[in-house]
Amino acid sequence: MQSLDFEQPVVELETKIDELRHLSDGGRVNIGAEISKLQTKVNKLLTSLYDKLSPSQKVMVARHPDRPHCTHYIKALIEDFTPLAGDRLFGEDLAVIGGIGMFRGFPCVVIGQEKGFDTQSRIKHNFGMAKPEGYRKAQRLMHLAEKFRLPIITLVDTAGAFPGVDAEARGQAQAIARSIEVCLNVKTPLISCIIGEGGSGGAIALAAADRILMLEHSIYSVISPEGCASILWRNAANAPEAAQALKLTAQDLQKLGIIDEIIKEPIGGAQRDPKQAMEAVGDALEKALKELSAVDKQKIVAKRRKKFLAMGKKGFD
Repeated sequence: MQSLDFEQPVVELETKIDELRHLSDGGRVNIGAEISKLQTKVNKLLTSLYDKLSPSQKVMVARHPDRPHCTHYIKALIEDFTPLAGDRLFGEDLAVIGGIGMFRGFPCVVIGQEKGFDTQSRIKHNFGMAKPEGYRKAQRLMHLAEKFRLPIITLVDTAGAFPGVDAEARGQAQAIARSIEVCLNVKTPLISCIIGEGGSGGAIALAAADRILMLEHSIYSVISPEGCASILWRNAANAPEAAQALKLTAQDLQKLGIIDEIIKEPIGGAQRDPKQAMEAVGDALEKALKELSAVDKQKIVAKRRKKFLAMGKKGFD
C-alpha cells in the first residue's frame, strides 16, 4: 500500500514487522510476541497521527489511491445492481456510475462518481471528472427514482467537474446548476455520502441532499486547495494555507452545519481497511434511509429546501 509523507514512522515499524515475519531463528525468539508488540505500537502511532491530522494532510488521505471507490461500495453494499447508461441527449459518461439495486432490503437508485484505481481505469472514468452528459444522466436517474418512488443514494468522490473546452461547449455550468436544482426538488429521500474528495460544483451537483454524510478523513470544498492558492497567492505551493482557510474537513463542516454526520474510519484511514470502512458507510446509510422513510413525501422537499436556506442565512447571522 502506498504510504503518505507523514506516515514515515509507521512505515519503519511495519518494515520491521515484515522482516520479523521472514525471519527464521530456530525458535530462539518468540517472533509472534515481538510482532504483536510492534503491531500494537503501529496501531497506537496511527491513532495518534490520524487524531491530529492537519487540513492539508486530510487532503492527502482523501485522495489516497487505495481508498475504496464508488464501484467498490456498489459491489459491497448494493445487491442486484443494474447499471443504467446515457443522458438521452449526447452520450454516456463513465465518470458517473448510476443504476438500480437493493440496499439492505430497500430498492433504490444509486449514483456515484468513479475516479478509477489504475492508469487504464482512470482514463476510462476520466479521473472522476464528469462532463455535462454525466450530470444529465444523474438528473435522468433522479427523475426515474421519483417516478417509481425509490430513495436515492449518491456517493461523491471527485476533484470537480471536467474543465475542458468540449465540456463547456456542451453546457457544463447549466448541467451542474440543473443537477443541483433536481436534487433540491426531487420528491423522494436523497442521501449523499462523501467517500473521498468532494470538489467544487462537481460534488455539490450530487450532494444537495436530505442527509449529507461524510467519512472522517474525506474533504468537501468549493475549490481545491491548489486552485485556491493559485488564485490568492499565485502559487500552488501555498496549498496547505488554503486548505486551512477553506474549512474543508468533515469536522469543520459539521460545526458549520454543512454536513449532518461524520462516519468513523478504521485506524489509519479507509485505505487500511476498506471492508470495515464500507460496512460503516452502509450502517450510516441504512440509519438515514430508515429515518427518511418515515417522513411524509409531501413535506420532504420543503424540509430539504429549508435546510439549505438555513445554511445561507447562517452566514449573515
